[in-house]
Amino acid sequence: MKTRKLLIVGGATLAVAAISGAQLKQVIKIIGVGAAVKQFGPQIDSAFNKLVKRDKKSGFKTKVVPIISGGINGRTGIGAAQVSGPSAQVDKVKNVAQLDQDLLGREIKIRAMVPISGDVITTGITPVDNVGITGIVDLKL
Repeated sequence: MKTRKLLIVGGATLAVAAISGAQLKQVIKIIGVGAAVKQFGPQIDSAFNKLVKRDKKSGFKTKVVPIISGGINGRTGIGAAQVSGPSAQVDKVKNVAQLDQDLLGREIKIRAMVPISGDVITTGITPVDNVGITGIVDLKL
């Protein structure tokens, strides 16, 4: 039994050691930022609304959700995005996918920000209509 536990612990240690320092740093940031957005989303949302002097009576709802960036030859990152729109639609948004791509070499960069109803990693990109992105907090990975 002790030998088996030792093998399991040793295997786990080797698996963690196999992850380079940069990759481990990225994993920690993704987990940490995602948790922070879930925990402090209402405060971040309030700060955005205060910054742009948004009136709560405007008929639109806002909230802050995780934003995950990625693209072809682009940087990857995770941060927070404030989304705005009709209440029923905003309630459907779980993440924002930010996709970018360079065109004509690196002369032109296109970037799409898509409010989505699912988890980027597990369910793919399912856009939520009538919702826009009104603010971004972005961290480089």
